[in-house]
Amino acid sequence: MKIIDYLKEERIVLSLKSHTKIEAIKELATLLKDAEEITNFDVFLQDVYERENLGSTGIGNGVAIPHARSEAVKDFVIAFGRSVEGVDFNSLDGQPVKLIFLMGTHREKKLNSYLEILAHLTRLLKQQFFREALLKAPTPSAIIEEFKKIEG
Repeated sequence: MKIIDYLKEERIVLSLKSHTKIEAIKELATLLKDAEEITNFDVFLQDVYERENLGSTGIGNGVAIPHARSEAVKDFVIAFGRSVEGVDFNSLDGQPVKLIFLMGTHREKKLNSYLEILAHLTRLLKQQFFREALLKAPTPSAIIEEFKKIEG
């Protein structure tokens, strides 16, 4: 599974308005509100918040990957947001988050695939040149192009 298979321009926002973790998650989730993969937006959002309460998804290096396995999701779904100012996600390194990937999948279906894509995204985002490319990309299509380049 590749991120590029699921990332869509209409699910990318390059300048998040939110200043808090909760607001940023909701702003990104709103991009998925009418997604065919989401059967109940409110339940999905609540599941993401509940997962976040278990421990921050701020993984360091200015990156957060809030996510949830949810009965309200039929198939894997992802949205991406970039914050110019940064959002406090209580990250492991204490740094503000500028790159946020919101992901969801069904609670039971394709669990191994979901864990693989989560690990894959985490590995990609450990590469500084890739994070910098995402921070500089001028358009949603440019974000997608960066993923095409790195995923081959």
